[in-house]
Amino acid sequence: MKTLQNNLKHSLRRTILLIKELSRRKFLFAALLFLWCLTVSVAAQDSDEVIRIDTELVPFEVTVTDKDGKPVRGLEAKDFKIFEDGEERPIEFFEPIKRNDGRPLTIVFALDVSGSVTGEELGRLRDAMRNFTANLADYDSYFAVMTFGMQVKTLQSFTNRPDKLEKTFEKLLREQEGLSTHAYDAVDDAIRLLKRKSPSAIKNKIAKRAVILITDGFPVGDTVAPKTVIERANDAETSVYSVILPSYSRLQRDKKPLLTPLEASGLLEKTGGRAFYANEKNFEPLFKSLAEEITSSYVVAFYPKPGSRADGKFHQVRIEIPKNLKAKQNRGGYEIKQ
Repeated sequence: MKTLQNNLKHSLRRTILLIKELSRRKFLFAALLFLWCLTVSVAAQDSDEVIRIDTELVPFEVTVTDKDGKPVRGLEAKDFKIFEDGEERPIEFFEPIKRNDGRPLTIVFALDVSGSVTGEELGRLRDAMRNFTANLADYDSYFAVMTFGMQVKTLQSFTNRPDKLEKTFEKLLREQEGLSTHAYDAVDDAIRLLKRKSPSAIKNKIAKRAVILITDGFPVGDTVAPKTVIERANDAETSVYSVILPSYSRLQRDKKPLLTPLEASGLLEKTGGRAFYANEKNFEPLFKSLAEEITSSYVVAFYPKPGSRADGKFHQVRIEIPKNLKAKQNRGGYEIKQ
């Protein structure tokens, strides 16, 4: 009996020592974890290359151009100022798109295959889109392809596989149909596809979302209003760009193309995109300029003023940069929908 009691005391003593040792190790681990997090936080504050963004921040996509309209790269967080309802707010997150070491891209092509687009144009567009996706492959890019005429079809959901994209591009020549041009419906479907299917983050980085609408600029027969599409694009933080094909109608006296209904709707301007005119038979230079525009934007984000997040109101946001440059943001403000 005495031997059993001694054994129990010995076991109890070992158990207490083990618990103390584990507690000490847990404390050391917790202390080391705290110091590591503190170091990362300080490093992030000293660097323009912040990697993560939380759900409380409000992000904006900004494209910067010079006086000649050419995209400007290489800017830093200190070059930007952000104002919420006229009051300057500190920038809490900043990141540019950079080749190999920047923000990735998720892009939807929405291609007009109505009767106004010729088979020859589709063939040249296929080649230009093929080169476009190949040139952006090292930006961790994902692409989807849709067509529209009387109906909107998804030919390929998001992929970064060249073989899948190649098979999809080969299908384009067989897609011509109808006289209607449901351009707004196509953009609306593309935005929904981005929200449902595109990766929310790639390699722990928030992707830039964009729709490239390829059309003659004259939507016909849509069921969704332009205003609704703009609101949904803003909510999804998506920029809409358009390639206006040569069949877009007459020229003005200064030989500039007439403003199409698509542009007049504000869909491009109010989402941070722009129109590119396919004035030449060779689409390659146009798509090269489009790639330059898409890959030269910045994301800046801030914490809303106390109370702004929960008030359900629309808050105006203005982003400023040095006076010799021009900033174009993807939306004019934000509204937190309850």
